[in-house]
Order: sequence, then C-alpha cells, then structure tokens
Amino acid sequence: MIPKAKQILAKPFTSTFFSIFIQGTFVGIFTGLIVGIFRWIIDHTMQFLFVFYPYLNKHPLYIIAYIAVTIVICLLLGIIIKPELNNLVGSGVPQVEAVFRNENQMHSWSILWRKFVGGLLAICPGLFLGREGPCIQMGAMVGQGLGEDVFHIEGDDLKRLQGCGVAAGLSAAFSAPIAGVLFLVEEITFDFTPKTCLTSLAAAMASDLMTMLFYGTTPCLYLPVKATLPLNSYWFLAIMGVVLGILAYVYQYCLLSLKPLYAKIKFIPSAFHSIIPLLLVIPIGLWNAKLLGGSHDLISSLFSTNYISHIDSGMLTLVLVPLIWFIVRFVFSMISYGASVPGGIFMPILVLGSLLGVVFAIIMIHFHIAPKNCYGIIIVTAMCAYFGAIEKAPFTAITLLTEMVGTVEQVLPMIVATFIAYFILDLLGGQPIYAALRRQMQYKLLPGKKKVAKGA
Repeated sequence: MIPKAKQILAKPFTSTFFSIFIQGTFVGIFTGLIVGIFRWIIDHTMQFLFVFYPYLNKHPLYIIAYIAVTIVICLLLGIIIKPELNNLVGSGVPQVEAVFRNENQMHSWSILWRKFVGGLLAICPGLFLGREGPCIQMGAMVGQGLGEDVFHIEGDDLKRLQGCGVAAGLSAAFSAPIAGVLFLVEEITFDFTPKTCLTSLAAAMASDLMTMLFYGTTPCLYLPVKATLPLNSYWFLAIMGVVLGILAYVYQYCLLSLKPLYAKIKFIPSAFHSIIPLLLVIPIGLWNAKLLGGSHDLISSLFSTNYISHIDSGMLTLVLVPLIWFIVRFVFSMISYGASVPGGIFMPILVLGSLLGVVFAIIMIHFHIAPKNCYGIIIVTAMCAYFGAIEKAPFTAITLLTEMVGTVEQVLPMIVATFIAYFILDLLGGQPIYAALRRQMQYKLLPGKKKVAKGA
C-alpha cells in the first residue's frame, strides 16, 4: 500500500527548527545593531579625517597636538586589549576558527566590548584596516553570549549560534547576507547542512535588515557596472588571473612574515605596538587623506566621472598613479595588520584589488582589448580574483562582490579570473589566509576536547 500524506509528513507544530530559527534571528538582530553603530562611527570619522588632514596641512603647528592625541589613543588601545591580547589582535577570524576546532575559548562579553572599542580606536585614526573582521568576531561573541546566558545551550548548539553570529557579522559589515552564510560554510564550519545554513541565513537576514536602519537599501559598494565584457576580451582574463594569483601569494607571504618581525621589537610591549602604525599614518594622511582607512571611499573615487574621462589620454601617468597607491596601501596594510591592533583585511584586500583593476582596465582600454564602458567590470573582476585567491574562498568572493556592487553583469568574468588566480596561488603553495594565520598562532587542542577533523 502506498503511504498516505499524513504517514509521510511530520505532525504540525512538532518541528524543532522554529526555535533554532528564532534564536538565530535574535543573534542577527543584536549583531546588526552593534555592527550598524560600529560602521556608522567609522564612516563618519573617516569623513572627518578627509577634512581634518587638509586643515592640518594649512596649520602645521596642530600636528604636534595631534601626535600627542595619537599617543593617548595608543595607550588607551593597549590598556583595553592587553587583558585579552591574543584573542583581540587582528581580524579575530583565526581565533573564531580555533574555537570551532576546540583549540580556543573566549569570554564573550569581555571580547565583545573590547573588540568594539579597540576596533574603533584602531580604525578611526585611519589605519589601513577593515571593519569586517571585528564585525565577524563581535557577531560570534553575540551568538556565544546569547547562547550561554539567555538560551542556556552548549556544545554543537552553542557553536551553531556562534556560526549565526559569524554570518550576521559579515552580512551587517557589507550588507551581504548570502556571502555571510557562504563565508561561514567555506571558511569556518565546512558544514553545508540545512540546519546550519538556514539558521545562519536567518541571522544574516536579520542583521542586514538592522543595518538598513542606518544605511537604507543601497548596496554597500554600489558601482556603475552596466556593460558586459565582450567575448573577444576574455583571453586577457587569463593574464589577469595569473598576475593576481602571483600577487596574492606575495600578499600571503608578506602578511605571515609580519608577526615574527614585530616579535623582535622588545623595547615596546606588544600591547602597545599600535604606536608604530598610528604615527606612520599621519604623513600618509597629510599627503593624501583619501588613502586612509579600509577604504570603500577610495574605490568609489576610482569611478568618478573626472577620473574615467581621462582614460584615453596619458596612459603611463594613469597607470603610475594606481600603482603608487597600490604600493603605499600594500606596505601600510602590512604595517597596520602586523601590529597588535584589532582590524580586518577584507576591505584592504578589495581596495588593493581595485587599484590593480584600474591598471588592467587602462591597459585593456588603451590597447583596444576591451571597450571603455567595461572599465567597471574589469575593476570588480580584479577585486574578486585577488580577494578570492588570498582568502582561497571563491564562492564567498564572487557572492560578496555581487551583493556589494549590486549587479550581476560581471559574474562570469569574475568566475574565470578568480578560478585562474586561485589555481595559481594553489600551485605556488598558498593557503587559506585565515587558516594560515590560525596555524601561526600555534593553538593546541583544549583539555578534554575532541579534535575536529573537518576543514583546514
């Protein structure tokens, strides 16, 4: 006899998913609110710096006072992060990965407020750090705190809420809920089960809705990408992919070389290493304040009508400008992240990719490899390939750029270039950058915990 519907379907209102969905939604709401405030403060501070540094150029005597303020910021930052130094430095993603592997544990509320305040003290003065790393870690701590103190859960259920916080944190940082879930799956849990994905999607959706209260519905990095790349231009994507893959390996190698270098600085306690980038960023701000910060403002400026209108003339000059900016941002991104400061690498990588994209775009347009209206697609493609290779997270990269930019015309070029860059990095021996940073921190399995075999 063929089973009837009531013999196959579950009884109404017996599903356990609803309670998990509600828990994830609460994590998303609180994470979105915290990250929304965090983003708002950073964005408005950066706008202030764009006005403040030109003022300092006209009134150089005030630079001395600003140096004194910078020293105070360094002292405050050091005092705040010192009690939880190992769990607060950098983006926080390697530390969260270690939690999921039973190699680390964190005090949720202590890490949350210290990361919030410490992240602002590090990013707002203009260090070349991203907001997304702190947002991801703060989201994980929101999930852990609510799980422990409100929902009273533990074990795998607690990790599921921490994962919801990870997805919600990235979603709120970039208004990219799907990328938040894919990042969780591709970089943290390696678990593509419906319970994990749907719960984290609920959290990511809720956090994104919360950030809309601050920023509206416009995509985080809305760019005028309207044309499609002609088929006869695709061969150049292979060249882009190879170059970006090699440069991605250089990025990984340099980033992983910084901690050993900073460890040799003995005359400054590690909690106060931030004094180095905080002082060095002042001359850069006096030279060009638009280079400071994460910084999506710099990417947006590359799409200004005035900049694009000069592409057909003076190719050498136009190539040199983004190359110089790339070198400055590359070097100082390393100096910033290597110090003991809270801050991420997502946005700095995307900015570096966008500058390389400008170089590729100018070359392709000048030599008639691609039409001028493909300028935006080429830049976004380079951003995706560079980021996807460094992170070794192609699905996250492609989805993130699609959600951030707000269009889909560039998806296939992004896939092609990202795949080639990923392949080149893998050939050279590159690793997922967060897993590599976690290994560099030399975590050991916690007493009484089982080793987690999944993932990197």
